[in-house]
Parts: sequence; C-alpha cells; structure tokens
Amino acid sequence: MLRTRVITALILAPIAIGGIFFLPPLGFALFTGAIITIAAWEWANLAGMTSQALRAGYAALVALVLAALIHADAVPVLWLALVWWAVCFMLVRSYPAGIQYWQALPVRALLGFFVLVPAWVGLNHIRLGEVVFGIVDDSLLLILYVFFIVWVADIGAYFTGRAFGKTKLAPRVSPGKSWAGVWGGLAAVALLALIVSWLGEADAVQTMLLVMVSLFTGLVSVLGDLLESMFKRFRGIKDSSQLLPGHGGILDRVDSLTAAIPVFALLVTLLGWLRGGP
Repeated sequence: MLRTRVITALILAPIAIGGIFFLPPLGFALFTGAIITIAAWEWANLAGMTSQALRAGYAALVALVLAALIHADAVPVLWLALVWWAVCFMLVRSYPAGIQYWQALPVRALLGFFVLVPAWVGLNHIRLGEVVFGIVDDSLLLILYVFFIVWVADIGAYFTGRAFGKTKLAPRVSPGKSWAGVWGGLAAVALLALIVSWLGEADAVQTMLLVMVSLFTGLVSVLGDLLESMFKRFRGIKDSSQLLPGHGGILDRVDSLTAAIPVFALLVTLLGWLRGGP
C-alpha cells in the first residue's frame, strides 16, 4: 500500500504543480475546472447516485455552472461559501441528529454545488486578482500560501493528535480526530504565518492580520474534512472513489481545500490584499 501511495504521488505531483503554477489564467481555469468536475463525479456517489450515467450527468452540470461563472463577480459566491460553511458546522456538530434535513438524494446533490463551485471560484479569483499585500506579492504565491495553511494544519494535527489526542473532536463523524489535533494544527498554522511575515518583513499590524486570517482559514479547513467524512459515514463508504491508487479519490485529497480556499479568498479581498479577479 505504501509503495502504491508513493508511486501515485510521484506521478500526480508534477501534473498538479504544472497545472496550477505554470499555466496561463485560462489554462489554470480549465485545469482546476477539470479537477472540480472529477470531484463532482465523486460527490454524486456521496449523494447516493449509483448509476454511472447519473454521476456523469451531475459532473457535467457542475462543469456547466463553472463555465457560466467564469466571468462572474466572485465576491457574492465567496460570501455564500462563508454562510455555507457556517451551516456545515451545525450539520457536523449535530450529526446524526438533523439528517432528515439533508438525507434526501436531491438535497445532498445540491449541497455538492455549495462545496465545489465556490472552491473553483475562489481559486480563479485569486489567480486573476492583483495582489497588493506586501508580504506576498504574487497571486500564485498567495495560492501556494493557502495550500500551505491546509497542509501545515493537517501535519500539525496529525502529530499532536497522535501524541495528546484523548478528547475526540467529532467521534460520531470522524473518530480519529481530536481537539488536541485541532489546537496543534492551528499552532502550526500560526507559526507558518509568523515565519512568512518575518520573511516578508511585515509590520506588526500586517503580521497580526495574517495570523488571524491564517488561523480562521485553518479552522474552516477542518470543516471541509469533517463534512466529507460525515457524508461518507452516512453512505457507508471509505473513499469517495478509487481513482488515485492508495489515496482514494480526488475529493479525499481536496476536501479541506474546498472549505479553505473560498474563505481565504474572501478574507484577503475584504482586507484589500487582493483586487480584481473574475
């Protein structure tokens, strides 16, 4: 299993890096749109669609929505995402209570749009925007930074959770996660923000704001992971698909990013660090 995971990662890493960091804006939009479309095909399974025709149709519908939004104002979509992840907090916190509100297949299918579409919109909003933040002065670096927030939060949570994780975060949703892991992940994110601020020679106000934005983004990223875990538990499946040998599906790899990206994009826009975009 470990060998399979490593081989898959070695194949995917250069594809992901090339698609995200070396394509022009339109190529970036198409590449990330393809990833979201595949994730939509996997979400259709979480929603309860077992027919391949239905799953393909759902993915195609998501792709059409992305195409329709390519030149739209991103900010309203990002605000919708913030509201959505606040709702997700209540859904995850109350599970299994409240499933009567979302267990119907059409409802779960609709919720997939709230998870996937804003993530793509947020990514392209950052990619096309003008960065006016002294610490990070390039849109691709800003994208890389939000990725690092999620990765660092995950790594910090893993190690602190293993060492100190006695009190479970959401045992009915994801028994392996603990409050110690959350605090450890957030501590790692704060350290990341401080290091980036130091490297960028930020002043005290910029440093404080970057730490706050990073912590909030890291916290929301946990919801992305928990939400997918909740739907997988409800469906009785382990992975969103088997597209990535040893890794599960695309959605299993980007679940935290689907929450982190739109929230981060909204925050940096409201702070005036990012201007323009679609």
